[in-house]
Amino acid sequence: MAPVLSRSLATYASLISLPSSIRHPNNKVLNLRSVFLPQNNGFKKEFSCSGLKWKLVKRNDRISVRCEAAVAEKEATDTSGEKFEYQAEVSRLLDLIVHSLYSHKEVFLRELVSNASDALDKLRFLSVTEPSLLGDAGDLEIRIRPDPDNGTITITDTGIGMTKEELVDCLGTIAQSGTSKFLKALKENKDAGADNGLIGQFGVGFYSAFLVAEKVVVSTKSPKSDKQHVWESEADSSSYVIKEETDPEKLLRRGTQITLYLREDDKYEFSDPVRIQGLVKNYSQFVAFPIYTWEEKSRTVEVEEEEEPKEGEEVPEGEKKKTKKTKTEKYWDWELANETKPIWMRNPKEVEKDEYQEFYKKTFNEFLDPLAYAHFTTEGEVEFRSVLYIPGMGPLNNEEVINPKTKNIRLYVKRVFISDDFDGELFPRYLSFVRGVVDSDDLPLNVSREILQESRIVRIMRKRLVRKTFDMIQDLSESENKEDYKKFWENFGRFLKLGCVEDSGNHKRITPLLRFYTSKSEEELTSLDEYIENMGENQKAIYYLATDSLKSAKSAPFLEKLVQKDIEVLYLIEPIDEVAIQNLQTYKEKKFVDISKEDLELGGDDEVEERETKQEYNLLCDWIKQQLGEKVAKVQVSKRLSSSPCVLVSGKFGWSANMERLMKAQALGDQSSLEFMRGRRILEINPDHPIIKDLNAACKNAPDSSDAKRAVDLLYDTALISSGFTPDSPAELGGKIYEMMAMALGGRWGRSDGDEAEDNAEESDANASEASEPQVIEPSEVRTESDPWQD
Repeated sequence: MAPVLSRSLATYASLISLPSSIRHPNNKVLNLRSVFLPQNNGFKKEFSCSGLKWKLVKRNDRISVRCEAAVAEKEATDTSGEKFEYQAEVSRLLDLIVHSLYSHKEVFLRELVSNASDALDKLRFLSVTEPSLLGDAGDLEIRIRPDPDNGTITITDTGIGMTKEELVDCLGTIAQSGTSKFLKALKENKDAGADNGLIGQFGVGFYSAFLVAEKVVVSTKSPKSDKQHVWESEADSSSYVIKEETDPEKLLRRGTQITLYLREDDKYEFSDPVRIQGLVKNYSQFVAFPIYTWEEKSRTVEVEEEEEPKEGEEVPEGEKKKTKKTKTEKYWDWELANETKPIWMRNPKEVEKDEYQEFYKKTFNEFLDPLAYAHFTTEGEVEFRSVLYIPGMGPLNNEEVINPKTKNIRLYVKRVFISDDFDGELFPRYLSFVRGVVDSDDLPLNVSREILQESRIVRIMRKRLVRKTFDMIQDLSESENKEDYKKFWENFGRFLKLGCVEDSGNHKRITPLLRFYTSKSEEELTSLDEYIENMGENQKAIYYLATDSLKSAKSAPFLEKLVQKDIEVLYLIEPIDEVAIQNLQTYKEKKFVDISKEDLELGGDDEVEERETKQEYNLLCDWIKQQLGEKVAKVQVSKRLSSSPCVLVSGKFGWSANMERLMKAQALGDQSSLEFMRGRRILEINPDHPIIKDLNAACKNAPDSSDAKRAVDLLYDTALISSGFTPDSPAELGGKIYEMMAMALGGRWGRSDGDEAEDNAEESDANASEASEPQVIEPSEVRTESDPWQD
């Protein structure tokens, strides 16, 4: 409905802003004014003005003026404006294409070789229906000839070539791809033989030649034409020249020849035959057609030389002896640059193991055989082929572990190398050690073909590549040769542990692959599945202990009761282990439990006996807590000790001793967060140990004894070290130990009279000079016959 404007006017109201008058049936006049109303004073009950329709409506003693948008009786005729075409400054556009699309100059060769490959592909396809197009022009091939003397590169192919009209259409029109038009024509004709191996897409690859060339000359001969034409243009020009080739020496039988006259800055680099061969091997190694490069070679030849006469010996000229010698001479010839075939294009059933290994060594310049490989093809929404490898040796430094840009995955599109510089697009960081090739026909690339654009297709590819990688590692772990997986774990185990932290979505795939040393398997690594198989019936959790080494884990006091009860414990001895396990939390409905933290429940204990023991030692626990103060949160009787007097455990929600040690070692660690996350420390005592029994007696009989207090301090410091913590003052702890050693050893083996007299003299001098200082107890004065704390 049209928008409506309603306004009710009082009968007796007089509106100054509306001068137009309306006579009411009661002979009362209303003055109305509006920009929409007509200027004359007389109008009927209904009128139109300014595209609006006005109505007078009587309601009781009021008059309503109702305004509605009027619908035009005749539609207004559209006045079409003048149409313009977009204009472009050609020289500026070419400058942008050359200097803004590509990051590296060297890609010009990839683009030109890809164009030559497309020309050969078109000829091969068209020759199926028109064999006469092939003629006698030779094999389908590409030849690249650098000329260091003249600073040129010549690229020749025996493909379909171009007519004069095609030269204007393809090279004279920027961003028009001849390959795209060819594929479009095939699609419109619904030709079942359409070849999807053609590379061209954007129509700007040819102009990458101006990255290194100041002048480009294209000479081309199409089998559809009797004439050969030459296209010529300079880098800074906005025009080009096409002429007919008349020189008989430069005539081609078929195909295209591109000559690049290199810039001064690039002349020495890109006219070097070795450099050109390296670029071909890197970018175009797997192009379907043979690529030959012009190279300098050497060979050994036999030559006859006259022997020089000895000194004083005269030999007639005709009688000089000739001897054969070998010399090395240099010559120039064509060399096949792309011998390696794209193994991923073949059926996996037809490829032997030796071929996979040879391909791996050549492609990635490795000398060791890979531990495993996977060759697969995915179809459906995304189609691509891939061969993945697990290297035989791990990275030599930790930088490669944390750096996802390892250049281990080589991306190809239709067998043309695109990039190996990825930042996690195809593989997560923790799988960056995997090497391989990925080839797809429909990847979303930007125009320069250097950047893989983020899209749903890329995410699907990543998901499938990761899944295939885990399948490959799983097969390796289940193989009969256990040494292979042991070697894999030594090299790449920390990568998978990093995956536990960074990829929660793949925990189910990562966890079965993990390996650890345990209290029952200190020499061989054990999987979590094997651990669960060895669990007792009443064991409800997976127990672990995080330490800095296997040796310290074996001797840790936390293990005593668990070993006694035949409970297996995982040893986490690498820095990342504890964080990885904490991120997993559970495996097969079994929780991971840290035995170095409070509230450890092992089960199977006599509750009545535990209750009686706690009551007996409650006084001792309170007394020790009073002596230690804020150093510990509480003191309690332990369930995990059998031979050690005490142990210091962490709170349930704080850092363990191992984690605290790691966080202190961080270069950019925050001290304030250390204090906050350190959590509380709980001292657990073993009521069956003689030291604890002695302290219990001291608590009852001599609670104020300085020796007893000194023993409690030393007990805490010792528990601090044995539990994996770092003492705040190592020197102070050392002093306490020396003091206790002096008390224990003093006078036991006897000392000479001179030493004793000297000690007594020093003692008297010290007492005389420093009478206010506390008395130092000499070892000889310690009572050793009886314990004063015994009942």
